[in-house]
Amino acid sequence: MPAYASSVAEPPWFARPAARGWTCPPAPTEVRDFHASLSGYAPTPLTELPPLAVELGVGRVFVKDESCRLGLPAFKALGASWAVHRALAARAARGDATAPVVLVTATDGNHGRAVARTARLLGHRARIFVPRGVHPEAVAAIAAEGAEVSQVTGAYDEAVRQAAEAAEAGAFLVQDTAWPGYERIPGWIVEGYSTLCAEIDEQLAAAGAGTPGLIAIPMGVGSLAHAVVTHYRSRPGGPPTALLSVEPTAAPCVIESLIRGEPVSVTTGETIMAGLNCGTPSSIAWPHLRDGLDAAIAIPDAASARAAGDLARLGISSGPCGAASLAGLRAALAATAPTSAAPHWASAPPPPWCC
Repeated sequence: MPAYASSVAEPPWFARPAARGWTCPPAPTEVRDFHASLSGYAPTPLTELPPLAVELGVGRVFVKDESCRLGLPAFKALGASWAVHRALAARAARGDATAPVVLVTATDGNHGRAVARTARLLGHRARIFVPRGVHPEAVAAIAAEGAEVSQVTGAYDEAVRQAAEAAEAGAFLVQDTAWPGYERIPGWIVEGYSTLCAEIDEQLAAAGAGTPGLIAIPMGVGSLAHAVVTHYRSRPGGPPTALLSVEPTAAPCVIESLIRGEPVSVTTGETIMAGLNCGTPSSIAWPHLRDGLDAAIAIPDAASARAAGDLARLGISSGPCGAASLAGLRAALAATAPTSAAPHWASAPPPPWCC
């Protein structure tokens, strides 16, 4: 049975031990070949951090360092480039290949910059809707890609609504969250993230680490988690990997959805984890999150800030969103749950609440 607890002393959490028996089809294999063909592609580092393994009481801890991916400071370029590639190919098949387009999206920062960069490299324009709370430097970085930036007074969900309206007026929507009636392009974005997981398989094998026992994944609308769940729940045989999602306590839309057994929207607050400040799970991610996640936890800003500082001291450049994985891992392994970045992979037996 799922379990949930909440108190001042420990963050909200949810656990579903049956998740490791759930399976799904894998991502398309051609995604990795596409990314390998791009100028500047190289696998991002998978860095082992022995001090964290000692602190957490596990065998080995690895961090997938996405601070430089295809020239951008996040993994988002993987999803944006693959989705735009697929969308433009479909457009060419309809005979519209020569006409320029305007790519439009809503973003908390990195996805919008990735869409803007992709548009610029391909000779198209981009219009990016940015909600309140996004750091001015992130907004400036999007504008520096040549995109038109529209700043929204509301939260992320409002920015998504306005981007969708702009698409209805003739722009081409490249959104990394899905809703009924808009699911194909978000699905391609999720497929794009599978390259990250394929790299990890190779890097762990080279490090003699084998299959990870536990993975902690930062959670916004759920697209990255969707990709990770797909990868690890489609692997035949071998020991299953426990999957933990980590959200801000200011925006726990996935935990609330898991508790209720259906996707729900929550009112978000202010958080330094701006890229995770999302109020509604992606519709295509939800079935995978519901059935494939072992556990979910929410963390306060202070925990994320501490984790980012600790990672920096270990040589890993990670903002509050990437560092959320470490903060969530710390909270989960220390919590009194049922017997108990960048993403963090812990090579050790999963904690008892996952079993």
